[in-house]
Amino acid sequence: MQQRSYVVTGRALIGEDLREEDVSITVSGGIVTAIEPSFGTPDRWIVPAFFNAHTHLGDTVAMDLPARGSLADLVKPPNGLKHRILAATPRVDLVSGMRSSIMTMVATGTTGFADFREGGADGVAALREAAAGLGCRPVILGREGGETVSDGAGISSVHDVKNAEEVVREARAAGRLVAFHAGEKNPDDIDEALAFEPDLLVHCTHATDAHLRRIVEAGIPIVVCPRSNWLLGVAASAAHPPIARILELGGRFLLGTDNVMFVQPDLLQEMAFTATVYRAPPAEVLRAAIAGAGLAGRSGYLEEGQEAHFVVVNPAKSNLAFSKDIRTTIVKRLNSSSIEQTVLTLQ
Repeated sequence: MQQRSYVVTGRALIGEDLREEDVSITVSGGIVTAIEPSFGTPDRWIVPAFFNAHTHLGDTVAMDLPARGSLADLVKPPNGLKHRILAATPRVDLVSGMRSSIMTMVATGTTGFADFREGGADGVAALREAAAGLGCRPVILGREGGETVSDGAGISSVHDVKNAEEVVREARAAGRLVAFHAGEKNPDDIDEALAFEPDLLVHCTHATDAHLRRIVEAGIPIVVCPRSNWLLGVAASAAHPPIARILELGGRFLLGTDNVMFVQPDLLQEMAFTATVYRAPPAEVLRAAIAGAGLAGRSGYLEEGQEAHFVVVNPAKSNLAFSKDIRTTIVKRLNSSSIEQTVLTLQ
């Protein structure tokens, strides 16, 4: 986490194609200033850090609360169970919970995230307080009035937000991002979300082929949250969310972990689940766990001139040293015990 100049040597995954190369990476002032060939036997892996493209970190205070009910009963604004819990939680506890989850993300290689932040302007301020000094930078998508003091609008289903048109208009006028939940339980709200030409769609669990073609043609990335979808009962097969079809059509998917109430904000677990259940190509899954950094204005990949955000792995701490394909092993087998360091650029 230091901002001094230093060199890290190992077998790295370089560029968007994540090609394996033995290199020495020089970091100066938090920027990757040189990537040069290195000769010798590498004893470390250097992997681009992850970006969690969809979280609800406020839900940390309701972690694993025994709860039953429909998706609407649990998370639909403004009176779902999570919203009632958030409203009743003292601010100090809310901040403490979110900060703990951010620290958990850093420990598992995540250095940025996009959060749908409840609680209006005060909720946005609480998340900024929670993230202060940790180097894991949030893209905050506000709600309930927080849209005007954040990085953009994190809109629930268009059916849940009566003034969606006004919210989008104000966000666009201010040059902020617009993101929608859409197609989580069924496809009925996707067309209306697309009418707003969003920058980002979250879930699309039940998007039809026609929807996907429109989304891909418009160049809109889709954040999928597979573990959350299964736990909340809106997915029961590899067809939902339709990751394979998104890739077939040339679209982009990103990975998010969704509500901390139900799912640990750990992209290592999310990648392994996605690669196993959806049989998605490991390189595509790894890119999906990195490329959300574009929401924060950076590529996320190991490239000269980019901010230093990467993970140093010691494969000798486990059986990972026997890997014949680092990308596949990172996606399917890595856990925090083999992460030696998470390097990030402090601001």
